[in-house]
Parts: sequence; C-alpha cells; structure tokens
Amino acid sequence: MRRMNKLYIEPKHVLAACVVLCFILIAISFKFEKQVAPVKSVPGVIFTPMQKSISTVGKSISNKFKVFNKLKVVTKENQALKEEIEEIRGENRLLQQQHSELENLRELYNMKGNYSDLPTVAARIISKDPTNWYGTLTMDKGSKDGIKVNMNVIAKDGLVGIVSEVGHNYSKIRTIIDDKSNVTSVFMKSTLTCNVHGDISVMEDGLIGVESVSKDIDVKKGDALYTSYDSPKYHSGILVGYINAIKTDSNNVTQSGTVTPVVDFAKLNTVLVITELSEGLY
Repeated sequence: MRRMNKLYIEPKHVLAACVVLCFILIAISFKFEKQVAPVKSVPGVIFTPMQKSISTVGKSISNKFKVFNKLKVVTKENQALKEEIEEIRGENRLLQQQHSELENLRELYNMKGNYSDLPTVAARIISKDPTNWYGTLTMDKGSKDGIKVNMNVIAKDGLVGIVSEVGHNYSKIRTIIDDKSNVTSVFMKSTLTCNVHGDISVMEDGLIGVESVSKDIDVKKGDALYTSYDSPKYHSGILVGYINAIKTDSNNVTQSGTVTPVVDFAKLNTVLVITELSEGLY
C-alpha cells in the first residue's frame, strides 16, 4: 500500500497569502462600505458586553486592592498609635514615680527640719515582712553609708524602730511593733516613764502594748507618747504613738493598755536614720 505524500506549504507563502487576503478585504470594505457595515458591527455587538464585564470585574478587583492597601495603612497606623499610647503610659508612670519621689524627698526634708540638730541619712524601704505585721523592714543603706546597729530610724510622723542588722549596702530595722521591741516612753504631761512594747495579742489590730504607767498619771485615749530622755537606746522626744485604751492593773499601782503607732507601716516607703547613737548606749 503506497504511503500518501503530505502536503507541505512554505510559511512565507502562507504569510504572503494572508497579506494579499487582507488587502482584498480592505479594498472590498472601501468599495462596498454600506453593504459590509452590518458585518463590521458584529464584533462590537459581541465584544462590547464582554468589555463591560471585564471592566466591571477589573474595577471591583481594583477597589478591593485599594481597600486592602488602605486596611494595611490603617493597621500600621493603629499599631503605631498603640505603641505611642504605651510610650505615653510609660512616661506617665515615670512621672507618677518621680512625683512620688518628690513627695518623699519633701517629707524627708520636713523630717530633717524636725531633727536638724541630729545627723541623718535618708533611706528607702526595699522590703517588708508582712507575715509579722511589718515587724522587720529592710532599707537600702548599709555600712558603706555609715549605718550601725542601734541607730534610731524615724519617719515623717515619728519613730519607726531601731537598726538591728547591718550589711554592706542594706540594713534591717526592728520596728516598734516587733514583739522584741521595747521603748522607754513618757507622756508630755509627766516625767514618769513607761514601757511601750510589741504585743502579739494585739498585733493583728495594728496596735502595740504599754505597761508600767504610773497610777498617778491621768491618762486618756488619744494622749501622745514620746521617747524618754533617759531611754537607753532611743533619742528623746520622738513621737511613738497615741493611747488607744488604758486600764488600772490588778496591783492598783500601775496602768497598762494599748497604743496606736504614729507610723503607718503599710504605707512606709522612706525613712531617716539618725546616724548619731543615743547617749544612753555609752
């Protein structure tokens, strides 16, 4: 069976034929313009709706891209605003801290004015012992700052306690509410001394005890107690607290009761250390 020869046409011949056909069609369109007008409108009728649809889809896609880009811009701006707000909050916290420090320094200045005849060092409370109702406090000054054991510690209102332990850059304070604390005290209206001490039984009520108050002293609730001039460890004249309750003891010679400390230990942040030891220690 003979194989059939394939018909092969040179590409240049095809191109030439197409060019000739185009010229013929152009000539016919000019010659018979009115007759071919309906034919010329066919592509417009077919492609115009398609162009409209494509244009609508294109606009929709373009709008979505615009919305997306706008959303990206808004998101970026929102993140920038959040960072700015956080920065402002940080600055506000810093300002509040600085204001608090300024108030503390002002208080320390006033405190120093009350004890201007005694050398003092300002210190910050860095930790408290809440399990013992602030019986022990730690401050940020130590031996490098000249702090020694038995130095008196005061706040703007009055007596805080005494230095019980000293490290290089810290010290511990035994407050007047600690159950090992004893402060020889006097009333303004009498030179007779009494003993103010920490008392576990009233510690939860924020109180300390007072005992050995002479029956001859007329004591009322609210009367102030100060450190005595002959106290073995404390400088004289420092406010300790106010009588909360008082009663005559069974021996009918002395009185005892409870005292509200003048210092609010829960809010205590700054103190002054009197760096001169009481003369009663020598």
